[in-house]
Amino acid sequence: MRIELTTEPGDPERPNEDYASVALPASGQGGSLVVLDGVTPPSGDAGCLHSVPWFTARLGGALAELSASRRDMTLFDILATAIARTADAHRGTCDLSHPRTPQATVVLARWDAERLEHLVLSDSALLVEAPDGTVTALLDDRLDRVPRASLVSDAVADATVRNKEGGFFTAAADPDVARRAVTGTLPRAEVRALAALTDGVTRWVEKFHEGDWSDLFTLIRKEGAEAVVARVRALEDADERARTYLRRSKTHDDASLVYAEL
Repeated sequence: MRIELTTEPGDPERPNEDYASVALPASGQGGSLVVLDGVTPPSGDAGCLHSVPWFTARLGGALAELSASRRDMTLFDILATAIARTADAHRGTCDLSHPRTPQATVVLARWDAERLEHLVLSDSALLVEAPDGTVTALLDDRLDRVPRASLVSDAVADATVRNKEGGFFTAAADPDVARRAVTGTLPRAEVRALAALTDGVTRWVEKFHEGDWSDLFTLIRKEGAEAVVARVRALEDADERARTYLRRSKTHDDASLVYAEL
């Protein structure tokens, strides 16, 4: 089995808000992976004493523990339990009802000899390669379907579409958001390899249009996780002034990638 994991902050002067982990074996068989992309809040009071890295470390740690040790729990139950556990850790000091209480996107996968279970919430991605080389992108595309007018500012997005029906959802303080995740199961025999990516890596496809998901997967397999992130950084640097592709996005985003050949 080949496992690669890399995570790199967008700005070396700021803490990395991503989280990535792999557990092998999980409960004596198979394995599991977790990738989170912490949501950077706008400046101002978000009602919480804790940082986004604090939140992703807590939530990611709970997801890693439960997905590895509790094979009797579904991924839906694991996410709901991890969110509740993390919320309880700061409920007494923070306003968890604030729309910008710390939150994150989620990719969670678990496999054994018979099946691969997967869960995706918000705009991180899970790519799955079949034995014949076909690559399938497992995505939660609700953010892409939100009207651009609803994203014109942080205030408008928070009031109208963030963690709301008809909008998009992230893992914050409400365990019930687990019901909104995109989930499924594939026969283990139909999976040769998988890659979990935060949007700091998926911008190679979605923002810079360097290729499709299959092209990106091939690049990861051939060049490795660190090399792929380096390629993204080079594209960001090249577009820093013109902003033909970056537009209003931050020049460098936290980038995390977990690759596993099963």
